[in-house]
Amino acid sequence: MAHTKSTIAFLLTAVTAGGCAVNAANEETSEETSALVGDPVYPTAHPRIYLPPNRDRLKAALDASTPAASRFRSRVNAWVGGADIWGFGAWNAALLGQLTGTTSYCTKSVATIETQVKNAETRIASGAVPEVAGDSYLQIGEMIGDLALVYDWCLPQVTSSQRTRWIAYANQAVWNVWNHTQARWGSQTFPWSGWSVDNPSNNYYYSFLRATMLLGLATKGENSQADAWIARFRDDKILGQLVPTFSADLVGGGSREGTGYGVAMRRLFELYDWWKATTGEQLATKTTHSRSSMLAMIHQVVPTLDKVAPTGDHARDSSAALFDYHRDYLQELMATFPTDTLSARAKYLLANSSVPSMTQSFMVAYDFLDDNAGIVAVPLTGLNTTYHAKGIGEIYARSGWDTQATWVNLIGGPYTESHAHQDQGSLMIYKGGWLAYDANIHSHSGLAQQTTAHSLVRIDSNGTPINQIAATTSTVMGLMKGSNFTYAAVDVTPAYRGNAAIQKVQRELVYVQPNVAIVYDRVQSTTATAQTWQLASPVAPSISGNSATITNAGHTLKLTRIAPTSATMSTFSFTADSDFTGGFRLDQRLPGGDQRYLHVFSVDGAVSSTAASGTNGVTVNLAAGGQITATFNRDTPGGSLTISGVTTPLTATVAALAE
Repeated sequence: MAHTKSTIAFLLTAVTAGGCAVNAANEETSEETSALVGDPVYPTAHPRIYLPPNRDRLKAALDASTPAASRFRSRVNAWVGGADIWGFGAWNAALLGQLTGTTSYCTKSVATIETQVKNAETRIASGAVPEVAGDSYLQIGEMIGDLALVYDWCLPQVTSSQRTRWIAYANQAVWNVWNHTQARWGSQTFPWSGWSVDNPSNNYYYSFLRATMLLGLATKGENSQADAWIARFRDDKILGQLVPTFSADLVGGGSREGTGYGVAMRRLFELYDWWKATTGEQLATKTTHSRSSMLAMIHQVVPTLDKVAPTGDHARDSSAALFDYHRDYLQELMATFPTDTLSARAKYLLANSSVPSMTQSFMVAYDFLDDNAGIVAVPLTGLNTTYHAKGIGEIYARSGWDTQATWVNLIGGPYTESHAHQDQGSLMIYKGGWLAYDANIHSHSGLAQQTTAHSLVRIDSNGTPINQIAATTSTVMGLMKGSNFTYAAVDVTPAYRGNAAIQKVQRELVYVQPNVAIVYDRVQSTTATAQTWQLASPVAPSISGNSATITNAGHTLKLTRIAPTSATMSTFSFTADSDFTGGFRLDQRLPGGDQRYLHVFSVDGAVSSTAASGTNGVTVNLAAGGQITATFNRDTPGGSLTISGVTTPLTATVAALAE
């Protein structure tokens, strides 16, 4: 058989030889760190993970046949009965077995993990790597986490031999993650890239943490490596790496990977919850990121409560539709902050969203685990309508919290992750549906990162777009929230990392609630370049002179160019690229030089007329009565805004916004 004593010996020898030297140091560090931050308490009896403080609550839900509990039981029963449910972890049945005392649930769970381990042993014996090592160990959190939970929750049905083999295999997998250059399986070395083992802002990191934490907690006292894994998770990775990184880089919450890959942070929030339930220690509040992420997600969800801001790669679903993962993201945070008013607002959002309960069988367990009748939904009304997630470079503004509100997004900040896009300075507008959007929505791949897919000023050299460069940080130079307007100014020149052809790229936005936006751009590039002011939209714009109208989802967006007077509008269809199924882009092309652009956006006929006001300003007459005049400094951020006779200076200062 593949799982021979020699295979097990190879596993144990590799981990012992590669890991014991650091174990003593890690254990010593763990003791020193614990003395500083307060000791978590590690339970010794099984089951130990999550269940001790939650068992009675979950059992009561099952006994009462609450909707979430009934759905969970039904899905587990289907899986145990042979249904092939994608992504369904064996831990689901192990959990139900613990809560009901029905041994057949653990029988199936243990058999499933045994198959995982046997398959791994077979591949190792043949000189190959097991499945858990695939895609740079991306699935280790799911696979070893599943093993650890079944081990803990079904231990009486795991034989002594199985315990030894499972631990040996799991230890080797986790050791390989944190020692990528020396990674080995059996007697062979299989080094790998070590992708994101030291990057707390990347989704892979949370998978690595899940395997490490759960294996350590589940096998503590029964596995010579368990204390090392706990120390690696808590002291090295969370307190030593993630907390300082998030505190410095992710002020305001969210993920620099965008709203697609960034939703993987739900797995991190789950670990916070399960760690606290197991050890009593609250890791989530070691940084403000956790709570801020709940607020950021609320603002990222568009007014119709069925989509999120489509920032970054969206390989699973390029449309950025609200999904179970976003629901879980908020529910994990609600579990951490159950008495916070933000949790009450998040509950309202989810209850009224397009995902009022999990839609996928492999996700129903999270509705069961996080069902909390004690959180009473509170409407979103009352929250500030503008939010600045500084760490991810996102500014969100809306006219209100009703489903027919207008929503606006301006991007200006860090561009540091591989799943982020070249979208610094880009603009999106939503009302009932997308009016100005990220064209990635209409891509097959969900990976349309290039500047040509976003609503910004593109700069070309010799006919080729000049890329924005990763590992750069654009700057919010001005931010102000008035009683009925939001002003923001961003400098995205740094995104081009000193490219000699580009001297300045700045964008200012004045959004006047509910349906007017004024955008001013300063772009300076060499005469050898060309500049294209572009606006991406899901439907073709209707062009008339210096204006264009976009109609979608029963609403209209009219764009009027005030300056320059010389540009000509044209339409580009994204379907010219085989990656796209639809989408259009309004282009206005000018030669390189020191150019200024001034545009007025009117939603649903809010503007009756516009006229230039001086060289760098515009007067906007409103259809409902009233007048807006915005003037901008030609060369530096700032200017003035007059609404119905009341003038407010627009300054290059970033104001702190109320929640």
